[in-house]
Order: sequence, then C-alpha cells, then structure tokens
Amino acid sequence: QVQLVESGGGLVQAGASLRLSCVASGRTFSSYAMGWFRQAPGKEREFVATISWSGDSTYYANSVKGRFTISRDNAKNTVYLQINSLKPEDTAVYYCAQGLIAAPRVLASAYAYWGQGTQVTVSS
Repeated sequence: QVQLVESGGGLVQAGASLRLSCVASGRTFSSYAMGWFRQAPGKEREFVATISWSGDSTYYANSVKGRFTISRDNAKNTVYLQINSLKPEDTAVYYCAQGLIAAPRVLASAYAYWGQGTQVTVSS
C-alpha cells in the first residue's frame, strides 16, 4: 500500500520561507518521478513542481520559478519543496504526488498516488 505523508506547512508572514517534506512508502521510491501540486480555496488544483526519479531533471510552474526548489533524497524516500519569499497568493493546500513513470510530468493525470496535503497560509 502506497502512502505519501506531507509535513512542514504552517502559518507564516509574507517573505518567509518554508520547507515541505513528503515521505513515501509502499513502492520503490527511486523509480518514479515526484511532484508537488497545490489547491487554493475556490480554485482548481494546480501544478507547482516536478522532479525526475534521479533528481537530475526538474520543472516548475511559471508562478513559482525562482522561489520554489524541489529536491529529493532517495535514500530517505523523501521529496522536498523549499519555498522562499512566500506571498499571500501562495496560500493553499500543498500535495505531493508520485508519478506513474520515472520522467517528470506536469499533468495531474500522470501521477498515481497522492498525499493528504499540508496547509500553507501566508499572511500579508
């Protein structure tokens, strides 16, 4: 049984930083791409970042490029999302997801498993 458990969210002021973590179990972690998505209140879930199985390839949404960094530690079955210079519009539930394949993908349909999410709230 695959499980993805996110942590690291919280209530912060604009300009602060957070590091989200997602620990995976139940599947060979190093064989699959990982991704982060987010869903703000009243909005659809949107792509944030993705990383290949090896960590050599990453891709970001334009809205977070330069502020967010995705990384992974295959020895710890963990993927991270470093978020810097947080803005109120970053407020959302952040979800990690494990891909169907090793290559990174933008579409949510390319991901097989999802975590429960971690709330990030940014005050102005």
